[in-house]
Amino acid sequence: SSEAGDAMSYSRLVSEVVSNPDAHRGRQLRVEGDLQPGSILFRESPCEWRFVIERDGYALPVRFPECVVPDTFRDGFGIQVTVRGHLEEDGGFRANEVIPRCPSRYEMEERYEAGEAMPHAASAGEAYAPN
Repeated sequence: SSEAGDAMSYSRLVSEVVSNPDAHRGRQLRVEGDLQPGSILFRESPCEWRFVIERDGYALPVRFPECVVPDTFRDGFGIQVTVRGHLEEDGGFRANEVIPRCPSRYEMEERYEAGEAMPHAASAGEAYAPN
């Protein structure tokens, strides 16, 4: 990979970052996960939001040192969140951007991407038999 790539955000799974933190320190990361219900905490002075994103049994604690978060970022089930920022020494994630995702749109994208990854998985050897 090129040196220029280091300036960009690497897109990573929660499991990748949590299971191998050393490989991800010192880079700008983009991590996507599910908001852990009940994990949102807000401190007023200085402003900081804390919450946890999880996926596949792995959990990543996130700190977001801002006063305001997007309107769609709220506690609840089925909330997907993408965070951009970097991994800190203690294994926590310091976000400089928090992007909540609409679940329905996200699920559609996920299905589309899964279909792209394995376009013939559903029909292989079953309904389709070439001569």
